Amino acid sequence: MKEEFHEERRAVARCMRRVYRLRLTSATGGNISCRAGADRFAITPSGIDKARIRAREVGLIDLEGRNLTPELKPSCEWLMHLRIYQRYPSVGAIVHAHPVTLSAFSCAETPIDIGLLSETYALLDPPVVAPYALMGTEELAEIVAECAGRSSAILLRNHAVVTTGANLMQAFSRLEVLEEAARVTLITRQLEGVRGLSPEQRAELDRFMGRDVRPAKTDELP
Repeated sequence: MKEEFHEERRAVARCMRRVYRLRLTSATGGNISCRAGADRFAITPSGIDKARIRAREVGLIDLEGRNLTPELKPSCEWLMHLRIYQRYPSVGAIVHAHPVTLSAFSCAETPIDIGLLSETYALLDPPVVAPYALMGTEELAEIVAECAGRSSAILLRNHAVVTTGANLMQAFSRLEVLEEAARVTLITRQLEGVRGLSPEQRAELDRFMGRDVRPAKTDELP
């Protein structure tokens, strides 16, 4: 089993190191997974230094919740990943990380405005907030899985963030761009004369991205 799905496990380890290198999580915080075949996923382990993680340390779990690499202890959030994969076949990868700015927003009622920059508006779903639940629990897994049906960008109240994507690159990119949106929101709140995208400009971007035009103001967190 150690050599099975080596490419997927290597990709997960590489993505985790990248997230850590860009200071989007702490040495022991966060977890990443991607589908490995039709009936399982590769996921980062518990208690491993994110800066040094290697493919051989990435475990495999099937969609019934069985640990296929029992010599490895999976992330305490493996159930959250499982519930998302079970419900949404289109999700191919999940990134859960603790970037500083997004973590701060998870503790506040201040909305993240993705409508300030064209890139963030084009690439991000309007983010949603998952109510607080204890990490690693079935309750949190169910809450986040429900939220994943409404957005690929989820703030976990008083915790961190989860992004999903068709693949690791998309899930990672959404994390990076969402953190950028949070920083820009924070900075512009200290400035005068800030102008976001107009409704016409947003609609133009929606059409450019090949999606339905979003209703006004759905780009902000409640």
